[in-house]
Order: sequence, then structure tokens, then C-alpha cells
Amino acid sequence: MSKFELKLPQMGESVAEATLTSWLKEVGDTIDMDEAVFEIATDKVDSEVPSEVEGVLKEKLFDIDDVIKVGQTVAIIEIEGDAPDSGGEEKQEEAEAAPAEAEAIEEEIQVTRESVSSGTPDYSGSDRFYSPLVKNIAREEGISVSELDKINGSGKEGRVTKNDILSYIENRKSGKVASQGEPAKETPGASQPSAQKEASPAKPQPAPVKAQAGDEVVPMSRMGKLIAQHMADSVSTSAHVQSFIEVDVTKVVQWRNKHKVSFEKREGEKLTFTPIFMEAVAKALKKHPMLNISLSGDSVIKKKNINIGMAAALPDGNLIVPVIKNADQLNLVGMAKVVNDLANRARTNNLKPDEIKDGTYTVTNVGTFGSVFGTPIINQPQVGILALGAIRKVPSVIETEDGDFIGIRHKMFLSHSYDHRVVNGALGGMFIKTVADFLEDWDPDREI
Repeated sequence: MSKFELKLPQMGESVAEATLTSWLKEVGDTIDMDEAVFEIATDKVDSEVPSEVEGVLKEKLFDIDDVIKVGQTVAIIEIEGDAPDSGGEEKQEEAEAAPAEAEAIEEEIQVTRESVSSGTPDYSGSDRFYSPLVKNIAREEGISVSELDKINGSGKEGRVTKNDILSYIENRKSGKVASQGEPAKETPGASQPSAQKEASPAKPQPAPVKAQAGDEVVPMSRMGKLIAQHMADSVSTSAHVQSFIEVDVTKVVQWRNKHKVSFEKREGEKLTFTPIFMEAVAKALKKHPMLNISLSGDSVIKKKNINIGMAAALPDGNLIVPVIKNADQLNLVGMAKVVNDLANRARTNNLKPDEIKDGTYTVTNVGTFGSVFGTPIINQPQVGILALGAIRKVPSVIETEDGDFIGIRHKMFLSHSYDHRVVNGALGGMFIKTVADFLEDWDPDREI
């Protein structure tokens, strides 16, 4: 009998840690190969972690809600025979590194114990995220939780980076800022914007809402909290502006009705309107590349690839945005297959972490729920999002050589939200006009 260490696998290029949300197996349970052992959640996706071996679960090393770093051992599984060999030299290197690694871990544990016993600050109670490195520097310098919370962060979503805290410490030592409980040293002739900032009134906070008798209090899900924070951050980051346009999609509707049955028989896939709209957006982004960008400080990053996010509703009411990678390189058949696959796996929570990242523009179909149009919030760090309204039969003026007539047409609204810091009204309007023209000029004889 030997023991196998089940580690937290890499969950995507930008994911360094995950939260353990539930154990699917208990100590003593038999585990088959590829059977899920526990569930984790990141800021991008929830996922099950399967076992790489057959055996019996002997030990759980983390509890629910613990934060685990990629590569850390989460569970010990007892197996028959020797543990699987991951390959000669790599195995040997790991074996040689094990004593040093164990010593480093032991030292880290000892430092943590000493810091706890000595009454050093515990930053876990803060609502703000701090990396382990920033926390360690803060502890060594005796920076309190409240003092750390006042440091302006230059990292993603305002996070405090190593450079931020080192700069703060340097300024504190030189007397430019004060540590908690100490008055700042005055520099002759220097202005005191910080003092003025302290004197300015605090931002008013909304009054807490109290539940009344008979009210039901439903805690927000973890994903719901993340979405709420992401949306609030987006509104406070981007200057949202909207443009709207009405589109006659009668040709598209008639063409789809003509081909949808034969397409499903031939390809085994349903032909919905979504891949048609995605194709139109991809072509518009190709024509207007300044909407396929991100803003980084004072610089604009023009994205090489056109990766369109597709907002999908989940059974619990939340949303997830799988990404169609290199959408401009797909034909309509390929687009339909990708759209259907991502939508189906989104509903069953089977998306991979890499499938919901690196989007450069987003499309959301508010018409699914009957909405005529909407004003969607930009999915950061993108600069635009398009809402597809419901397709309706409406009376419309039809221009012909013999005069104008009233007829029944299939029409819909496109709602384009964009970041006015980098996208002006002309570009925002031209973009949806390009999408509209593509749909209205649809070739009724197009083969698929």
C-alpha cells in the first residue's frame, strides 16, 4: 500500500488559488479513477477536481471555505502498489527538493505561529483582498489592518501591490505619511493634500435595510457576490454610453426557417439566431478594431484576437460568459457548433476555466426573456457590450419602385453600451450600424 497526494491542479493561466466549496467524498470512501473528490471555486468558474488514481480517501488536508494555492496537496489517497510515476527526472527532482520544501514549510508555519502569538495583525477580517506577500510585508512593518486599508492600490481592481506597500513604507519612514497613532511630520513649504482629504466628508453609505416580520432573508451565493462586485466595479470604472438601432431581420428569419430542419439533420446541431448574430459582430469588430481593445492606464491595448463573450443564463439565475475564441475565423457551421457546445456546458456547469477568459467583446441576448432592448453593463476590462433585443413582427413602411406600402416585418433592437473614455459616439454608432447592415443585407440564397 502507498499514498498518493491529490493536489489542486492549474485552473487557468491567471488563476493562482481557489476556495474549497465542498467535499464529495468522506474519509474511508472508495474512489475510482477520474471520480470527483471535491469542488472548488475561483473568481472565474466553479469546478470539480477528479482523482488521478483508484484508492481510498485517507485524509483531508483542508476544510470547506479554505483558500488553496495551485499545487498544494488537498487530500491523501491510499492506493494498492506504488504511487504512479510522473516521470524519471521530474520525480527525482521533486524527491531531492522535498526536504528543502518541507523545511521551508515548517519555517513558514513557525513564523505564522510566532506572529499569531505575538499579537500581530490578522488581515483576514478585511473586506479587501491582499496577497500573502503584501500581508507579510505589512506584518513585518507593524502596519495595522485599518492602515493597510487606506493604501491606494495600483493593481487590478485597486489591489495593493508589492510596490504600493513598499512605497508607502518608504514615505512613512521619511515622514510623508503617518503610521497609525502618530502625527505626520510636516515638511516646510509643502502642501498638505492628505490633511485636506482627511477633512473632506466621508462618502455617504446607504442605510442598512432591515428585514421585517414575514420577510425571507436569502443569502447571496458566492457567484452572485462576485457578479455584483464585478458589475459595481465596472460602473465606477467605465463611462457608460449607449447607442440603439432598429434592424429589419426579415431576410434572416426567412432564411433560417428555410434551412433549420435540413441543418439539424445534416450537422446534428440546432440552427439558432445566435451564431448568425455572432458572425455579424465578429465582422463588425474586424472592421472597427478600436472596439476590440482594453484600456490600461493611459495606454490602449489593441487585441490581436477577436474573442467574443456570450452571456449565458444559469439555472440558479446567475450569468456566466463563455468565450468564443477567434470568432472571426469561424464559418457559420463552426460558429453554430461552438455556440451550442458552450451554451449547453454552461448550463450544466461543465465549462473549463480557459473557456471563460480572454474575451475581448461581449454579446448578451436580452430578447430571450422578451425584452425589446436593454442597457447592459460592460464586462471589464472590455470596452463594449451588445444587447440583442427580442425579434418581433411589426407593421413597417416598405419602400418600392411603385411607392411606399405598409407590411409586416421582423424587427429587433440592438443596444450598444461602450466606454466613452476611449470610444466616442461616432465609433459606437458606426459599429452597430455595421452589424445592422450585415443582417439587413443577408443573402436569402446563401448556402450553408
